[in-house]
Amino acid sequence: MATSRQPLRVGLTGGIGSGKSTVGQMLAALGAVLIDADQISREVTGPGGAAMSAIQSTFGDAYVDASGALDRARMRQLAFSQPEARSQLEAIVHPLVALHSEQRIEQALQAGAGLIVHDIPLLTESGRWARQLDAVVVVDCTEQTQIARVMRRSGLSAEAVQGIIASQATRSARRAVADVVIANEAHCTLQQLQAEVRQVGTLFGL
Repeated sequence: MATSRQPLRVGLTGGIGSGKSTVGQMLAALGAVLIDADQISREVTGPGGAAMSAIQSTFGDAYVDASGALDRARMRQLAFSQPEARSQLEAIVHPLVALHSEQRIEQALQAGAGLIVHDIPLLTESGRWARQLDAVVVVDCTEQTQIARVMRRSGLSAEAVQGIIASQATRSARRAVADVVIANEAHCTLQQLQAEVRQVGTLFGL
């Protein structure tokens, strides 16, 4: 049943390999509504996605794979060599992501959700979120832990992972904007992480 009480809106962020997405799924399992902009972006650029017609007409068939989805590897190469292509892609995808995000938020409001969690990888870097959020949760770990996790799951070299980390906000900058910090070091078990997330969920009324 819908309620007139406005839900809490919490931003969730963390560096690559921090475990942010895992924490987001745990909060969703506790009853939060998770708005994951990256996941929505993958949906609208997936097979038959809402962005694909405009992508195909703008960039051509070569940027659509056999399944009808965006050929991400080819597009990355184009965007790297031609910054204007990245701007064109963003002009197609970002409004759709915003639209789908707002639709999911409206559905959550209609359903009487008590907590909406926005998974925002670049929250610290962006200046536009502060006025829209009631609190910020940062998933935190050392750079060494980040590197080890990303190398293990992706096969990237340590140097490549370090390059990605260097392009993101610093650990201290993320912690500076945090209202709540979830520690997820290499020695942290899944059960320990779940216990931390349950404590955070309780803090936000889950």
